[in-house]
Amino acid sequence: MKNAKGLLNTITVGVLALGVAAGLPSLALAQNEHPKAEHPQAPDKKDKPKNTQPDSTKDEKKKAEPVTAGSNAPDFTLPDLAGKQHKLSDLTKGGKTVVLMWFNADCPYVAKHFNNASTFNDMARNYADKNVVLLAINSGAPGKQGAGLERNKKAADDWKITFPVLLDESGAVGRAYSAKRTPEMFVINKDGYVAYHGAIDDDSSDKPGKTNYVAKALDNLLAGKDVETKTTKPYGCTVKY
Repeated sequence: MKNAKGLLNTITVGVLALGVAAGLPSLALAQNEHPKAEHPQAPDKKDKPKNTQPDSTKDEKKKAEPVTAGSNAPDFTLPDLAGKQHKLSDLTKGGKTVVLMWFNADCPYVAKHFNNASTFNDMARNYADKNVVLLAINSGAPGKQGAGLERNKKAADDWKITFPVLLDESGAVGRAYSAKRTPEMFVINKDGYVAYHGAIDDDSSDKPGKTNYVAKALDNLLAGKDVETKTTKPYGCTVKY
């Protein structure tokens, strides 16, 4: 009997050995009618795919610093009402001091300087022989208040404007200067730096003020002096981008 059991064990071991060699499932698994399902092993954290999407917070462009007194004036080229191009750096390199005025003919704060006074026409005339150039810039988008070639031509005719009115319908130049009001003023010296930024004068009512900040800044520059009042708060209508 013992010999029979030993013979059976020998045969069983032999069968298992042959099964392993042949790549057959183990006897224990073969005898299990309902084997437990194997769950795939969770990937290691270090194997997780990296997020390839750009981080929008890192890619956001920093807002440009506002242009004010002491800033390098952004260069630009814009057409006037006759289509002639005006480039800022050509003027400053030619030794000109440039006054920029943000313009909207339908803004009452602009209109008062033409209807109730002749502030800008007087400035253009008084400083014409002193290497000073006055440029009005309209950054109004098409269809917005005071925008468009025809509206500006009419204003130039009605008010007998002798200095160039430039059209910036894309708003690119206005945004480059962070211009927010009409009229908002920038005085740019011949070195291309902003010498004055702010309001035209000290009265935001319906009449011109007693102190013309732009004229005072020009007088300081022309006398070879430092500008006494470099910055004031602009008043007027919002630029209609």
